[in-house]
Amino acid sequence: MPTIFICDDETEILRYLDKLLQASGYKVETFPRGTDLLVRLGSGGGTPCDVILQDVRMPDLDGLQMLDQLCKRWPEIPVVIMTAHGTIDDAINAIKQGAYDYITKPFPKEKLLGMLERLLDHRRLARENRELREGLQRSSGTSDDIIFRSQTFREVYDLTLQVAESDANILVMGESGTGKELIASALHRNSPRRDKPFVSLNCAVLSDTLLESQLFGHVRGAFTGAVMNQKGLLEEADGGTLFLDEIGDVSPAVQAKLLRVTQEKDFIVLGSTRSRKVDVRFVAATNKDLMTEVREGRFREDLYYRLNVISINLPPLRDRRDDIEPLARHFLKASTRRMKKSVLDISDDAMLAMLQYDWPGNVRELENVMERAVILARSGMITIDLLPLGARKEALIAATGAPQMIPLDDIERQHITSILKETGYHKSRAAAILGISRKTLDRKIAEYRLTDKDPA
Repeated sequence: MPTIFICDDETEILRYLDKLLQASGYKVETFPRGTDLLVRLGSGGGTPCDVILQDVRMPDLDGLQMLDQLCKRWPEIPVVIMTAHGTIDDAINAIKQGAYDYITKPFPKEKLLGMLERLLDHRRLARENRELREGLQRSSGTSDDIIFRSQTFREVYDLTLQVAESDANILVMGESGTGKELIASALHRNSPRRDKPFVSLNCAVLSDTLLESQLFGHVRGAFTGAVMNQKGLLEEADGGTLFLDEIGDVSPAVQAKLLRVTQEKDFIVLGSTRSRKVDVRFVAATNKDLMTEVREGRFREDLYYRLNVISINLPPLRDRRDDIEPLARHFLKASTRRMKKSVLDISDDAMLAMLQYDWPGNVRELENVMERAVILARSGMITIDLLPLGARKEALIAATGAPQMIPLDDIERQHITSILKETGYHKSRAAAILGISRKTLDRKIAEYRLTDKDPA
């Protein structure tokens, strides 16, 4: 049974609509003030109603200001403006601001019911189409699993959807573990290239020769070990999107070849002399400050501007703390499903610990922490003792108000030591949890003089 919320300061209007709509098979809640409606929406979980009928003039809250709050906080709920003849201009402005439609008082019963029926049919079809697309994405393994609650990340995601329709190259910037590949995938899935390939390459893990071979392909005999022809990822991604992760680690020689592709839309296979045309949208990502790299001569300025037509900056998890709880619950559910364990919830003190922790490895670290906790859990609850020491320590400091007078280097050293111990000194896994490359971890181990025998 669809639920309609009605907000109007006229008692007779509320009484008439309540009786009419309930008789027509709707569940109805009425509100004489705009603030009452906003409080009701804010107190309910999920989406508490299917449609809002709102008067354009309210005594306690300007109707357009109220509509602005509704559209920002509950954009999935359509709003129909009720207006008198003298306020039609306000209703038109409301349509421009995001209202679904308006209806003029006094409105005939048939007109109102017909509008609601069409609106709910449209909403039902849109929901079914969305669920069908999500089901197809889950079955094909292409769902991007972008989970967020914070306004900070909402702005990032809205920008992602806005620029996805363009064909411009995108540079995604942010710390390791913030979800740059998920954003790249979302850009592709919401672009006109969505039916073409999405190809991903981590540039930091390959030598120059292998990176060139992977990107451009090679012919037999192009270099030692090239025993057969191989198609490169540029050709694989033709018509689609090529995601180049860690673009800041690419050598000057490869940068020069990438510049040609971005400018001329062609390239030469290694060992060949013939150029090949390609139509690719580039999405590049880095955790480095590329402008600093440009100024210091490590990255080509012309390539930087070719790739950075539009930039998307991903905030670290510590700057979007509202997202920690929904992400933790998402990873809990995913881990329990994968491991077939019945761990259903997170204790209050464990959640406090995670909310207070700064997550230097960002979302990737949170995912690994939840996976570790599920593995170690012996009950149906994730408790604080299942979390790494660093998170528990920060929660204790937050609870007691005790200041943390520890040098930054010591904090990093302790955290790396803790992760190494937890992984049994498996450096590749430790680097993944920390959100850094294996090379960076080796450098940190040397810098802090950590060893497998005595990491402290």
